[in-house]
Amino acid sequence: MLFGETSQGQTLPGTRISPSACIEHEEHLSLDDDVFIGHFCFIEAGAGVRIGRGTQVTNHVSIVSHSTHRAVRVAAELSGAALEASGAVLRAPVAIGERCFIGPHSTIEAGTTLGHGTLVSSHSRVRGQFPDFAVLAGSPARMVGDVREADTRWLADHPELRPAYERWLASHGGKAPDA
Repeated sequence: MLFGETSQGQTLPGTRISPSACIEHEEHLSLDDDVFIGHFCFIEAGAGVRIGRGTQVTNHVSIVSHSTHRAVRVAAELSGAALEASGAVLRAPVAIGERCFIGPHSTIEAGTTLGHGTLVSSHSRVRGQFPDFAVLAGSPARMVGDVREADTRWLADHPELRPAYERWLASHGGKAPDA
């Protein structure tokens, strides 16, 4: 794995994508810099996938911007344009904010938006809109916490990092928890 990828013609010197990652419709994938996409990930970006700066997509993660799970059952007799018009195929962009962490073996489904700083626990199936700083877990995933709570405990042992942390939070409308 090497540093330095490109996304939509822009050089991203701090971004790393594993050579074992599979990306379909790369022209609809938008990456900010300092993104990590780990081993054996699958990203289907046909309807658009945006991944924000500093986000880590760990190993064995799937991110899909379309779903045909209804089409295989309820619209089995349809094909082509009729299948698309039936609504049985879901196509919707995925947006992942800055400095998120997507745990291994997770799936991010079509139409999902993850706010900045979101942590997705391993083996989660995520669909929907989630706020900044959410901790998500489960299948289906639900919000189980706020990353700033654990950050506060960690920063107590590393106070030299607190000013940079608070600047980043403030730039995204967040407030640091009390020390």
